[in-house]
Amino acid sequence: MDKYAVIGNPIGHSKSPKIHRLFGEQLGHKITYEKLEATENTFSVVVEDFFRSGGKGVNVTLPFKGLAYGFSDVLGAQAKNCGAVNTLSFSEDGRVYGESTDGVGLITDLNNNNIKIEGRSVLLVGAGGTAKSILPSIIEMGPKTITLTNRTKKNAESLRGAFLHLFQIDCILGENIDRNYDLVINTTSSQLSNMVPSINPIAVKGADSYDVNYSWQQTLFQSWSNDNGSSTALQGWGMLVEQAAESFSIWRGVRPATSNVVDRLQAEVEN
Repeated sequence: MDKYAVIGNPIGHSKSPKIHRLFGEQLGHKITYEKLEATENTFSVVVEDFFRSGGKGVNVTLPFKGLAYGFSDVLGAQAKNCGAVNTLSFSEDGRVYGESTDGVGLITDLNNNNIKIEGRSVLLVGAGGTAKSILPSIIEMGPKTITLTNRTKKNAESLRGAFLHLFQIDCILGENIDRNYDLVINTTSSQLSNMVPSINPIAVKGADSYDVNYSWQQTLFQSWSNDNGSSTALQGWGMLVEQAAESFSIWRGVRPATSNVVDRLQAEVEN
């Protein structure tokens, strides 16, 4: 039975074990999937011990995606573009392959909900690791414009600088926004502080709004977007499941169906 895991800190809330268990059941793959907790100082040791014990692959969540990038011997195309890794694979020759599936997860979920990026104005809220991991995929889809907004403009400018060779990106403070956008994507963790990002509500008026955070109820940003005139307001369950399916495909060579996985997770919570 092949062993997989997710590593992060904190990690107790992770839905990844349930998601991958459902994938395995669907495809008849016998796997185990556990949670690993580490610190920045112990990350490498914990992953090495897991691989040494027979582990085949590890998903990486906050705050270790940058460390996983440095830990990898070979990087996939998405990981090279975004400078972060959320999927580690241990090959028979002893090398560690690192890839990022966050961007693919986002784009797939947007497509599933008939939300396009091509030719549209995009506002990306936040300039942390999640924004960095999805920005290359957004650029690949051919938006008309991309604007970054962040609590500290310095971080937004830094992220902008990392991708200027690919796309002309603008930066603005949230309170200085004076227009609406076609698509607004929230990548901040403000949900954890029971807050919404400090941006002018005009930004989401008539927009497709997407929160990478997820909850069994509406997220705060999703509710705020609806209250301020968004045409569509979605949260990140679909992205979570789609990026997991992409990781499963890297490890197992087949991509599981995802259409009913969120519903099944919801049913487990309710029961």
